[in-house]
Amino acid sequence: MQDIIRIHEKDNVAVALRDIAAGERPWGEIMAAEPIPAGHKMAICHIPAGGQVIKYGHCIGMAKEPVPPGAWVHTHNLETALGDLLEYEYRPVWADGEKRAGGELSDTGKAGYVFEGFRRRDGKTGVRNEIWIIPTVGCVNNVAAAIARQANEWLADFRHACGSPKGSPKQGPGGAEICSGAGAEARPEVGAETCPGAGVETCFEAGAEACSEAGAEACPGAGPGTVLCGGCTVEEVIAFPHPYGCSQMGEDQEYTRKILTNLVKHPNAGGVLVLGLGCENSNIHVLKPYIGAFDADRVKFLEAQECGDEVARGLEIVKGLVSYAGVFQREPISVSELVIGLKCGGSDGLSGITANPLVGHFSDKLIAAGGTTILTEVPEMFGAETILMNRCANEELFERTVMLINDFKNYYKSHGQTIYENPSPGNKKGGISTLEDKSLGCTQKSGSALVQGVLPYGGIVEEKGLNLLSAPGNDLVAATALAAAGAHIVLFTTGRGTPFASPVPTVKISTNSGLAQRKSNWIDFNAGVLAEESGMERETEALFDYVLEVASGRKVSSEEAGYHDMAIFKQGVTL
Repeated sequence: MQDIIRIHEKDNVAVALRDIAAGERPWGEIMAAEPIPAGHKMAICHIPAGGQVIKYGHCIGMAKEPVPPGAWVHTHNLETALGDLLEYEYRPVWADGEKRAGGELSDTGKAGYVFEGFRRRDGKTGVRNEIWIIPTVGCVNNVAAAIARQANEWLADFRHACGSPKGSPKQGPGGAEICSGAGAEARPEVGAETCPGAGVETCFEAGAEACSEAGAEACPGAGPGTVLCGGCTVEEVIAFPHPYGCSQMGEDQEYTRKILTNLVKHPNAGGVLVLGLGCENSNIHVLKPYIGAFDADRVKFLEAQECGDEVARGLEIVKGLVSYAGVFQREPISVSELVIGLKCGGSDGLSGITANPLVGHFSDKLIAAGGTTILTEVPEMFGAETILMNRCANEELFERTVMLINDFKNYYKSHGQTIYENPSPGNKKGGISTLEDKSLGCTQKSGSALVQGVLPYGGIVEEKGLNLLSAPGNDLVAATALAAAGAHIVLFTTGRGTPFASPVPTVKISTNSGLAQRKSNWIDFNAGVLAEESGMERETEALFDYVLEVASGRKVSSEEAGYHDMAIFKQGVTL
């Protein structure tokens, strides 16, 4: 294992891969003039006051004072070189007529990879079969949570009666979850007369004694693919509380409505209960036009002010949704239908060396197979934005990317805030000194593919390939925006660690092995091995395989812990 790494041949700093003591010679004859913590930078040549500090082959800031070889380079002697609004020129990386690696789709890749997912009635694909409860307003958050809690208890009890461990239904061929293992008295051999034309709900409500080995014939109304003990393919009932939906105005209110309705339409949800209060600004009648056409079997509505016991009624509705969604079974689906969100948080000095480049290679591989990735957290593109702009597939996308960047800068300015007040204390402790330093590492998650789409906040992905999404750097807000844009899974790289989740499976990828070992209950994949003995090609294949496992039903750590978070971008006054 090497002690220090120079990322690009143009760099005048190198990054320590372990703690380096003063007096050590980690870079040829250059002696460390002071302790260099792991993830932090050491000068490998003289840098004059006002001179550029180069990392990743790009300027990450200016030296505040002369920096001798072997010196620790950090916030005490390095400052940002970024300004406010800038003028940009489109200089496509493929101006010579050849598309950049990852810009073209590979037919071989398309045919070679599949995952086990859920095909919805509208043709969309989900990687989970959950029931989601979406409150229209924060006033009904506790009602939504109570319905979800009772529904999960009911679902677990039913599975237990069928012989499957609570919360862990047994799986049959092809991933179909079935109730099995109960004694003969619990599963009598029955024919179609048991559920004459009723569909799966009748069988489900009948209790364990209705379970049979007769298959779909026992519930002829349910059609092909019926699951024994209907509803067992439903993995969980989840409520997504939030504090908004009322006392909002203008664009701020629009953001809430778009995120909520996008989640209603998300294919990871086999069924959805939209739970309203009745008097809120974003009530059910207001939201329906945003939802548009919907499957009335899949999406149900409940207005709490218009019923007696809203929890009891909500539970009754959710039971029906479970019965409806329970007929869906996993089946082989091409990875060309996968949409993966890309996000980082709690970054450190190794983020741009291990985890982020790894996710970039993953992104290129998925896109080459016909799939889609979405990169967000716009403020952490500042300082590296021209790299993305020049990878836009056409000039229209370039102009939209310029607007993406400048709109966020104007958002900061309109609130009287410094545009480049970044990185965070945790970032700095991990070795990141300036926003350029952070952004050049952050954008490596995009790989090398061309930008094929640019989405506003609350937009839904339409173009295959690499997309850019407008959202802030806040972990919960950005990850929710990725899910609302259509991401089935979010890949989240971190050097500091975090237990948070999002509405979709959120894969935590550590930048260093110490974090992976210390917080194994948070971390799903360790990219820290790239700073040790493993190679990028090997780890790209391993991550790709892992993501396909997650898409096929393997739970990530936050799911195992029962974590599901959702946060909406607040950008206006509160009445």
